[in-house]
Amino acid sequence: MSHKWGYAEHNGPQKWCENFPIANGPRQSPIDIQTNGASYDDTLKPLELKYDPTTSLDILNNGHSFQVTFADDNDSSMLTEGPISGKYRLKQFHFHWGASDDKGSEHTVDGKCYPAELHLVHWNTKYSSFGEAADKPDGLAVVGVFLKIGEDNPKLQKVLDAMDAIKSKGMQTSFTNFDPTCLLPQSLEYWTYPGSLTTPPLYESVTWIVCKQPISVSSDQMKKFRSLLFTAEDEKACCMVNNYRPPQPLKDRKVCASFK
Repeated sequence: MSHKWGYAEHNGPQKWCENFPIANGPRQSPIDIQTNGASYDDTLKPLELKYDPTTSLDILNNGHSFQVTFADDNDSSMLTEGPISGKYRLKQFHFHWGASDDKGSEHTVDGKCYPAELHLVHWNTKYSSFGEAADKPDGLAVVGVFLKIGEDNPKLQKVLDAMDAIKSKGMQTSFTNFDPTCLLPQSLEYWTYPGSLTTPPLYESVTWIVCKQPISVSSDQMKKFRSLLFTAEDEKACCMVNNYRPPQPLKDRKVCASFK
């Protein structure tokens, strides 16, 4: 199925509903987070994120983004507390970004776009595997972090240095001893709402946890993201840019904030 969708005019987000009717469902993501409509919820706990760098495995260009994958066969890299109950294991992280520094994030805040957005994808260990959890209403929890243009971010450098080895679709290389905690903002205040995967199959299985505070990235570092290709080595090169889905209708959902 994966070859049927992308981010071009003929197979982009506006066409996904043709193969994935859930694209028009009641809890699709991303959304525009309207701060005056987000209600403070004093029952929301602080996020507990514990990541073990030895679980970092590899980095892959999958033709839609690049992702860093983690061994998820034990409890050493976990998300607990926050808006969720139970334990959620880290499976992978990836980014979405634009063709320029003025847009690229999937979520927006009061209509404001950021140049990129990081997604840390976790699955509920009450299920036996990521695959089993992926389509369940409480199966996944994704922590979203905005990137804003500012100083060079040295903590991103190891990720950026690996990009030369995964320039084209399908390329993969080992990526070990990386602790994604370094990609989190200092403040873990967040908005949360029930949503979906932002790429096909668009399962409505995600508890979204979107951090209020962005992390910094420089314009030069963003250029490195855009040096990746949507295309395989034997295809006509097409730069990987604008790999984001625009905000979807909120419908009957409520956005809650962990902060006043």
